[in-house]
Parts: sequence; structure tokens; C-alpha cells
Amino acid sequence: MPKTAITTGSNGHTEVQDSSGVAVLDRAFAILAAFGPSDHCLTLTELSRRTDLYKSTVLRLLGALEHGGFIRKLNDGQYGIGHQPLRLATLYQRSFQIGPVVEPLLQQLSRDIGETASFYVRQGDHRLVLYRVEPSRSVRVSIRIGEEFAIDKGASGKVLLAFTEPQDPRWGDVRTQLWAVSHGERDPETASASVPVFHATGELVGALTLSGPRGRFQDALTTHAAVALLLESAKRATIGLGGNGSRYDASLAALQRVKEAKEASVMRTK
Repeated sequence: MPKTAITTGSNGHTEVQDSSGVAVLDRAFAILAAFGPSDHCLTLTELSRRTDLYKSTVLRLLGALEHGGFIRKLNDGQYGIGHQPLRLATLYQRSFQIGPVVEPLLQQLSRDIGETASFYVRQGDHRLVLYRVEPSRSVRVSIRIGEEFAIDKGASGKVLLAFTEPQDPRWGDVRTQLWAVSHGERDPETASASVPVFHATGELVGALTLSGPRGRFQDALTTHAAVALLLESAKRATIGLGGNGSRYDASLAALQRVKEAKEASVMRTK
């Protein structure tokens, strides 16, 4: 039977020490998860506070994680993430087998629209940035590969929910039109448009997305132009993955009709 013990740390919290392998792994994963997107390094004290673990426990696990390449100790005594997570992240990306198809499309989208182009996949209740390309312009939406956001906010979240929870009536319009937009949902200063990409089996692979400052997405014609480019790119990606590209044709035709109607309205007011 695994041994347990109760100890009280220097920060006043009580920790149940469980010597089982699963418990040790859970604590090691907690240390890795303590690093947020903006954390380049953390002190032993901060890691202890964030994980609610006794310092001696954290120090012992840090040694094992450092030996395995998951943690590195810096010259000032603080700790940062090691090289192994990067290697695993690369393997994770390759496991989707879509990089060669999606990445060139993201680069083209970012060049054509001048905004951040990204590809999201669903991970539980979050959406994860699997690939992204940012434009050269100084004012842009900046996100990191591997960054996670809540799935219930943002255009890409709507797309991921629509095609992974097909019985949810809230996303019926997204499933019908094959696109979603958001204005200031995750960040009040940003807006985004997103469309689904499908595999050869017809299942969702992920969400192709354009994001930018909210002011540049206010005009309906601009938004529709971005959605049309996204749909064309998603069609190419789906075909490249062996899927049915014709499922995008109705959505593209509908957008074209909207565009022509708006242009005709503008001409009549001149």
C-alpha cells in the first residue's frame, strides 16, 4: 500500500504526502501547469504558493523535472521551462498531420488581409492555438502557439462548439453558414472571424481564424471579405486533407449575394 503523511509547510498550508506514483506525477504536472503564458521564470517560493505544495516537495520534484529536461534552473536561482515540452509540442503538432496543409494557407491569409491568422483545435473546455502567423504591422492581435483560451468566447470557439456538439441548438446558424464572427468577446479590443476545416471522414479538424483590432472589423463588407477568404482557404485545406470541398460552395455563394446587395445599396445612395 502507498504511504501517506500529513505535513505543514512554511506558508502555513497542510499537505498530504502520498508516495504513490500517480500522486507524484500529479504534483509534477501541477508544477509545470503553474507556469502561465507570460511567465518566463518562477521562484521556488512562487511555485510552492501556486501549487499549494511544501517547498521541500517542490524542490525534490524540480530536481527530477530538471533531470528529464522539463525544467531548467537559471543562474539567478529561479526556474524556467526546459526543452522537452517544446519537443513534445512539435510531436503533438505533427500528430494532427495538417501542418503542411494549413501553415501555407495561414501565411497567405495573413498577407492578404494583414491580420493574425491562426488555427485552433478543441482541448476539453478550451481552444488551443496549434498554428499561427502574425502580420508585420505594428498594431495586431498577438497570440502564442500553445496558448489556450476559454472555448465559450470568440469566433473560433463558436466553430469548435458547433461541430463537436452537433445537438446544441445554440450553434445551428454556425453549422448552416459554416462561419462565425465575434466582436470583443474575449478581449474588448479585438474581433475575429472563423470557419471550420474538415477531415476526409467529414469530422472537424479545427477552426481557421482571422483576428485583428476591433476597429478594423467594424465594416460589414470588410468582415464578409475576411469570411470569404477564410472559406476559400478552408475549402482548400479540407480538399488537401481528402475531404469534401463542395460543402463550402453554398456559403461562398450566399456571401457573394450579400456583397453584391450591399454594393448595389451603396451605389443607389450616391
